[in-house]
Amino acid sequence: MANTLTSAGARLWSPARQRSFRLLWMGQSLSLLGDGFSYIAFSWITLSLTGSTLTLGWVLACQAVPRAVLTLVGGSLSDTWSSRTLMAFSSWARAALMVSVGLLGLAGSLTVWLLCVAAALFGAVDAFFQPARASILPTVVGKETLAPANALLGVGAKVSAVLGPAVGGLVVAVTDAPVAFLVDGVCFALCGLCVSRIRTLPKEPDEDGARAGAAAPAASLGARIREGLRYAWDDPRIRTVLVVDMAVTFCHSGPFTVGFATLAKIDLAGGSTTLGLLNGALAGGAMLGALAGGLVGGRPRVGLLIAALAGWLALGMAVLGTVGDIAAALGTVLMMGFGIGFQGVFGVSWIQRNIDGAVLSRVISVDMVLGYAVAPLSLVVCGALAGSGAGPMFALTAVLLTVTGLGVLASRTVRAMR
Repeated sequence: MANTLTSAGARLWSPARQRSFRLLWMGQSLSLLGDGFSYIAFSWITLSLTGSTLTLGWVLACQAVPRAVLTLVGGSLSDTWSSRTLMAFSSWARAALMVSVGLLGLAGSLTVWLLCVAAALFGAVDAFFQPARASILPTVVGKETLAPANALLGVGAKVSAVLGPAVGGLVVAVTDAPVAFLVDGVCFALCGLCVSRIRTLPKEPDEDGARAGAAAPAASLGARIREGLRYAWDDPRIRTVLVVDMAVTFCHSGPFTVGFATLAKIDLAGGSTTLGLLNGALAGGAMLGALAGGLVGGRPRVGLLIAALAGWLALGMAVLGTVGDIAAALGTVLMMGFGIGFQGVFGVSWIQRNIDGAVLSRVISVDMVLGYAVAPLSLVVCGALAGSGAGPMFALTAVLLTVTGLGVLASRTVRAMR
């Protein structure tokens, strides 16, 4: 038993022995930390200037729309150029933008329109970073270490996602909102420095089901985007992954934002502390699940894991719809987060291992855009259902997840995915 645990631990930490992976881990963590800072900074300074939550919604929308629109372009360019180069220049561009906004804020020159322009530019530049970030890993570590590498990246991402808003809020409280933009700029500048120092692996011949025919880039940007869409559509396994991701995103965005808030305030008769505990339990469970996934060796049947995750989340949603105790709710959310983190390690690793590197960023960008489209719809639907409490909303989500899991199990091709 001791030898098994030692071997699993060594496998989990094996990517960290590579300098380029450590640089990627640090760069991604700094970028996500900066994202948290930017959210707090944009939100707080907008409310300070206007006192209007409606205006805040417009500012955040100005950031979200360009990101969604340009993500397919970012994915196409990442497959054509170097993911490392796109990540570095995107980071430095975001750093320059945040520092500029911070200096304008300290000088008292910021207006709502300038904030909208800055948010739009931030979202546009970020659209080139995200697909590259998701597709660079196979060029940094070998295929057999993708699972532990994704586990470590996932833990870093969750920690940064929690620390970013928390530390950003502390900076704003101790100093002033524009200072958060300056700190944000430093995070992105350091991210660019880390990423620029990564040394990628030499290219290998296609294997494990990757299609050599997709390796030759198309002539135009539009043609490259269409090629990525066609590649994703032609493979039933990738189609299934995209559909499942859409379903899980729909059942994640609304229930874990509107649902948690409704559950904390109405069903559990708690307050902001209860809401914070629910989100902390979800993040903590996801970190534990990612670490557990990194400890598992081999290549499990990813199709079965996807179906199991859908069923696991459906069960959790059903419990949350009826639970009346804070401890039970926290335990349920913790276990749901564990399932998300565990399956995420193998799901992402399968995508990175089986999709041709020449179109990997484009396929990932398709997945991202579908998620961007589904998330707002989930928020609206869940907001409408939560008017009378969290029960109906969680019940509908449980049904959708159950149907998703059964649909995955119905496909022999998907069940056989490794």
